[in-house]
Amino acid sequence: MHDATLFTPSGKLRAAGLGLTFEGKTGVNNSITDVEGVSVGYATIIAGHGALKVGSGPVRTGVTALLPRPIGDLCCPVFAGCFSLNGNGELTGSHYVEEVGKFALPMTITNTHSCGTTRDATIRWAVRRFAETFRESFALPVAAETYDGFLNDINGFHVTEEHVFQAIQSATSGPIEEGSVGGGTGMKCFGFKAGSGTASRRVDFDGSWFTVGAFVQANFGGRADLTILGHRVGTELREPRMIRHTPDPELSSIIGVIATDAPLLPHQLKRIARRAALGMGRVGGIARHGSGDIFIAFSTANAEVLKTEAPVIVNADLIPDEHLDGFFEATVRSTEEAILNSLVANDGMEGRDGNFVPALPHDVIRALVDARG
Repeated sequence: MHDATLFTPSGKLRAAGLGLTFEGKTGVNNSITDVEGVSVGYATIIAGHGALKVGSGPVRTGVTALLPRPIGDLCCPVFAGCFSLNGNGELTGSHYVEEVGKFALPMTITNTHSCGTTRDATIRWAVRRFAETFRESFALPVAAETYDGFLNDINGFHVTEEHVFQAIQSATSGPIEEGSVGGGTGMKCFGFKAGSGTASRRVDFDGSWFTVGAFVQANFGGRADLTILGHRVGTELREPRMIRHTPDPELSSIIGVIATDAPLLPHQLKRIARRAALGMGRVGGIARHGSGDIFIAFSTANAEVLKTEAPVIVNADLIPDEHLDGFFEATVRSTEEAILNSLVANDGMEGRDGNFVPALPHDVIRALVDARG
């Protein structure tokens, strides 16, 4: 049985398994699913080789579903806040989050041209699952995207509502897979194969332990900028190289999701979402012009308050703003490690037209980091 902090469920090394040492106390699985009630599911679509034939492939894509509450409680909202570091991307439902500081239902992450499909399919799933709730109501689910067109037949629209249903229904707590799975299947980061990654940190506050978990779909960065544990190693990683048979627009992006069980209000969660961008910066991200660097944070606390529909005054718990520094640090640390997990727990991938993105070379990373102490 694998140590979930060192290996993914399929046995792939994670960043800690590679020997990289990160600050902070992790949750038992070092995953966003260490936040009780949060689960993640994937539908991964890999098919075909050779020249691009739009509508036929090759296909290297998928969808990730992130459930903020157990499946039977998904109509109960969670307090939330979002932040756009650079807005060349999409996060549906963000206007509602900005307005009222909450969202409900599963969140999905996929490729750029399938974002509408996953949003609409989430509504259809919810209408079927919670028929009475939506008889006279509406839904504004959160759906996000990054671009996978270098490897994937992105204009073939291969993600269907059935894939969304599969991702939602397969969502699990505990250890989750990382790398080229779900919406992260066709993504790259710093010129290496990347995609889905996660990590968590524990925060001791007022005699109680709380969890902060990060999940990323990483698809950003130029190779020379890659920084690991403060060491700018990208300038020394000239090999292995990407193989480009078609133009690479380098449409770099990241979607970052932060979950916590700490009682935080919407304005505080917006502050948390901002700090996730610092985790991106620690690995070398600079938020390029073509980048969609978008972050959302939510809290699973105060559920009873959020279930209340009666016209009565309610009382919500909160941690004072003056004491959020430990949660800010946990956000930065877990986001940084989640991005590196998306790189380490991965293999090289060939996609459309023979385009190829190599895996991060584990032995070289070990040597470079060891040489710097």
